[in-house]
Amino acid sequence: MSAKAVREYDGKLLLAHWLLRAPVPATSVSATGSKFVQPATRLAHVGIDTAFLHDHVVFSQHVQTLLDHLEQTHPWLLNTKLVAKPDQLIKRRGKSGLLLLNADWAEVRTWITAYAGKEVVVDSVAGVLKTFLIEPFIPHPANTEYYICVNSDRDGDNILFTHEGGIEVGDVDAKALKLQVKVTDAFPTTAAIQTSLLTHVPAAKHDVLIDFITRLYAVYIDLHFTYLEINPLVVLDPTPELPAQVYYLDMAAKVDQTAEFEAGPKWAFARAPRNIGLVAAGSQGVDAGPPMDFPAPFGRELTKEEAYVQELDSKTGASLKLTILNKDGRIWTMVAGGGASVVYSDAIAALGQANELANYGEYSGAPTETQTYEYAKTILDLMTRSAVIHPLGKVLIIGGGIANFTNVASTFKGIVRALTEFKLPLNAHKVRIFVRRGGPNYQEGLRSMRQLGETLGVEIQVFGPETHITEIVPLALTGKTSGLDQSGSATPSTPLFSGNLLQDQLLGNNTPLNSGSRASSPPPLEERMTYFQESNETSEGGHDENTPFTAHTRSFIYGMQPRAVQGMLDFDFICKREVPSVAAMVYPFGGAHVQKFYWGTKETLLPVFTSLDEAIAKFPEVDTVVNFASCRSVYDSTREIFKHSKQIRTISIIAEGVPERRARQILWEARERNVLVIGPATVGGIKPGCFKIGNTGGMMDNIVSSKLYRAGSVAYVSKSGGMSNELNNIISRTTDGVYEGVAIGGDRYPGSTFIDHLLRYEKDPGCKMLVLLGEVGGVEEYKVCEAIKNGTIRKPVIAWCIGTCAKMFATEVQFGHAGALAQSDLETADAKNRALRAAGVIVPETFEKLPLVLAQTYQALVKKGIINVRPEPETPKIPIDYSWAQELGLVRKPASFVSTICDDRGQELLYAGMRISDVFKEDIGIGGVLSLLWFKRRLPAYACKFIEMVLMLTADHGPAVSGAHNTIVTARAGKDLVSSLCAGLLTIGDRFGGALDGAAEQFSSAYDKSLSPREFVTSMRKQNKLILGIGHKIKSRTNPDLRVEIIKNYAKAHFPSTPVLDYALAVETITTSKKDNLILNVDGAIGILFVDLLRNSGAFTREEAEEYIKIGTLNGLFVLGRTIGFIGHFLDQKRLKQGLYRHPWDDISYLTPGNELGRTVASLDSINKKAA
Repeated sequence: MSAKAVREYDGKLLLAHWLLRAPVPATSVSATGSKFVQPATRLAHVGIDTAFLHDHVVFSQHVQTLLDHLEQTHPWLLNTKLVAKPDQLIKRRGKSGLLLLNADWAEVRTWITAYAGKEVVVDSVAGVLKTFLIEPFIPHPANTEYYICVNSDRDGDNILFTHEGGIEVGDVDAKALKLQVKVTDAFPTTAAIQTSLLTHVPAAKHDVLIDFITRLYAVYIDLHFTYLEINPLVVLDPTPELPAQVYYLDMAAKVDQTAEFEAGPKWAFARAPRNIGLVAAGSQGVDAGPPMDFPAPFGRELTKEEAYVQELDSKTGASLKLTILNKDGRIWTMVAGGGASVVYSDAIAALGQANELANYGEYSGAPTETQTYEYAKTILDLMTRSAVIHPLGKVLIIGGGIANFTNVASTFKGIVRALTEFKLPLNAHKVRIFVRRGGPNYQEGLRSMRQLGETLGVEIQVFGPETHITEIVPLALTGKTSGLDQSGSATPSTPLFSGNLLQDQLLGNNTPLNSGSRASSPPPLEERMTYFQESNETSEGGHDENTPFTAHTRSFIYGMQPRAVQGMLDFDFICKREVPSVAAMVYPFGGAHVQKFYWGTKETLLPVFTSLDEAIAKFPEVDTVVNFASCRSVYDSTREIFKHSKQIRTISIIAEGVPERRARQILWEARERNVLVIGPATVGGIKPGCFKIGNTGGMMDNIVSSKLYRAGSVAYVSKSGGMSNELNNIISRTTDGVYEGVAIGGDRYPGSTFIDHLLRYEKDPGCKMLVLLGEVGGVEEYKVCEAIKNGTIRKPVIAWCIGTCAKMFATEVQFGHAGALAQSDLETADAKNRALRAAGVIVPETFEKLPLVLAQTYQALVKKGIINVRPEPETPKIPIDYSWAQELGLVRKPASFVSTICDDRGQELLYAGMRISDVFKEDIGIGGVLSLLWFKRRLPAYACKFIEMVLMLTADHGPAVSGAHNTIVTARAGKDLVSSLCAGLLTIGDRFGGALDGAAEQFSSAYDKSLSPREFVTSMRKQNKLILGIGHKIKSRTNPDLRVEIIKNYAKAHFPSTPVLDYALAVETITTSKKDNLILNVDGAIGILFVDLLRNSGAFTREEAEEYIKIGTLNGLFVLGRTIGFIGHFLDQKRLKQGLYRHPWDDISYLTPGNELGRTVASLDSINKKAA
């Protein structure tokens, strides 16, 4: 939702800070300066934590503590007459007795203490009072109370003013004077405000009110308010000492949440503690003050679960919504898609079960498996939490429309995982589950659900897109279907194909490939590329506003959207277009280049430009732009496109979350330039056989199954993108198919409306039937009623407005789309359906009967000869992308790499099967991570600790050793970290640091052969081999290496046994008897102890232990540990800014030719002289 109500406290702080700071045009400022004087800002806010309500004593102490603190932070409370009231979006507080006037602080404390935590009923809605606003009481006569309201609609902003304000203001719409500021109008002048609004106001107050209204409207615009009401607005009469004073006493406001990226810093700054006289507390936010708080409607406070889902939603680009309606209800829903979520609720309400509907919500926008799991787990926990088992059991409806691009199987994995975890509670509550879904990979998703039902012990019934979207509702609630013939028997039943031969064959739709198919055989290797000739045609003068999309329409894609482009090219190919519908992409953030795409089985290249100007100059025939820019940049990019409106006649805006003021500015500029705008917040539209916008229609299997590759006779317009897929499906099953379909978008101010497209369809001779799918919120459907009544639209119109369930809810519920909220009775779905039916539109009794009336109307038109049934063309084929085929499990190929230690494909990184979150939860340390990645298993804690000890011991051994020396020299030569590190690491071998593997192999081999220590030493001497791991240049038996002592003692204390170490110590006794420094060194100790660890920890077989020794695992420990030290030496040299190293001459023995090793070597010159 975009328009969100804010607390009166926050709204007044915004006004207090910005009324004199918001930019006001010079033409609207009084020549004598400001007449409005901002009153001192004195507002106190009390927010009470109702979590303590269960304990009366603790709760009372909590309230008193808050009030005591308020005295300290707001000392003016103690000596001022006050007003106190709840600040929870409650209307008509005065009439409900929730207003304390002209009271001192003691009375206010008593009043708040009495009401805090108390449940009250306002307009039949019950809620707990927990937030209060306290401000100074302003004495004033009744005749100084005025009313002002600023609101917005599609045409612009409306300023309503009446000289009679206060609690008895009455019907404002009927009595208030109104000044409309259209989107294209300039800022209202002082004269316009005076003549339009102040005719009943004493002249002495005109100047101050004009100034105040001017500044109020400036704030309204600058801070992206969508509604701002002040009642009463008190304007005290001027006196000789003081001019007229203005006070805004009671206030209700809404701001555009989607404009937070524009106005959020200003919202925060006005409410920053330092700007309102308070001490800053809490953590630093992204702005200079706290983020705006959007409270839930009174009586609809967020539960812990709702707040959790809201937090999940805020962290993802997908949509996750949850509203708990009745926690004890037996009907729970888990629906994919904003529009679909509404029709399921409608269907439940239509069966008289609204009182049992437990929740409303939706997930959409391709949430990840983990996000879907968390969402599903939350709902299942709520559903099965009650200790009381419902006698009829419970029903879970996992529904949804036909997805455009969401991988159904992937999202179902998260749901399956959650259902599996709740196996016992689901059985205990006798839950029955009904599933209906369509879209990419839906077959695999439904198969997994069906398979789950066999193992879960819970009834799970599964249906695909062949079943009407809400048909599972009567089946779940009444045990039988609606009894309607969903197909309407309009067309002969034909098997549905995916559009891909391989997939059809593997999944059962095995039909021979017609030799005339475009994809009948793969092209020769030398013909892998397809090139299209550039057109010299221009779009100017050739564009028909009634038919913006034809088989020759070409477009630019604004943004890097290769997936959408490939989908459009695939559609073009199966429609047998001669050239692609996409001429180029425009991407300002990268260099100009070409991008490779598929045209059937061949490849083709599309240019990518950095500016629209370049693209326009290169392709004069393009007249359509599909704008994928983000909500932050789409306004500017669309304005840039408008500069080329002589050529670009159609713009589709895909982005959701476009600020309402920006959306209105876009639609009005489009109107002035006569450009068709579809969106914002749309999936686009489709003209079967001709052109599709972006991801409209979903993937190719859905396009083929809905027969969108050829034109039908039925044109539709919908708000919902997901429901447009359902309309494609329904229309293809009940009629000869879709002629054109457009989803205008779910925001409050779409660029084009229902009537705009229906009028186009009316004038298009190829279109014979019109379908309108409206929804709760807005009044655009009434324009359709007028067009039908006055004869502008004469073709048959079938319509339904979703959201009829809204009347069943006691509190306000925001449905999936931003515009899906009724602001008045006129905007309810029931009122619209009645008005449409009265105007002569064919309106079914319920959405479930829409297929039936479609079929009946179509068949009637066929009988009249208005529609001529054409033979069904051959189902086109198109190659499937390898990546998608692999995801579907349709193909296989040998992998180039095999990895058994790590998996980064899922939602969470896995180390040898262990989730990265569990790595930190269990605090396994670096030793534990190494055990997973090197040994593919969790080693015991003592083993992980030993690994960490080894890394610490081998980290460094000073700058003199060869590896550190090389690292230092390379660093001083100006090389980077990686180069310097590699120079050091390359010195590691048998002579330096590489003795771990050798020592382990020699000692373990001798031990395994049962050689005595003396026999081992003797055999090595006879072979003239050094015993690796024995000997040290500095350390000796009398000066032991403490590193060796540390790990020896640890192993003795913690290892199950150390037989190889004991053997090595016996060898050391022999070698040190010969020479004192022939001790077991650190390399040998580490290698030998690792053999004991591998063999005796119980984590490895003997064969595995030997293999790890042979493949260099132990030397890896030295490499890893010493890397720490080498990096340290590199950083040390860089920090010290050491220059290029040159080895000193006096440390080099120069043995020149002629004197090498004391031998005389004749030079070439001397030989030549002798020869002469």
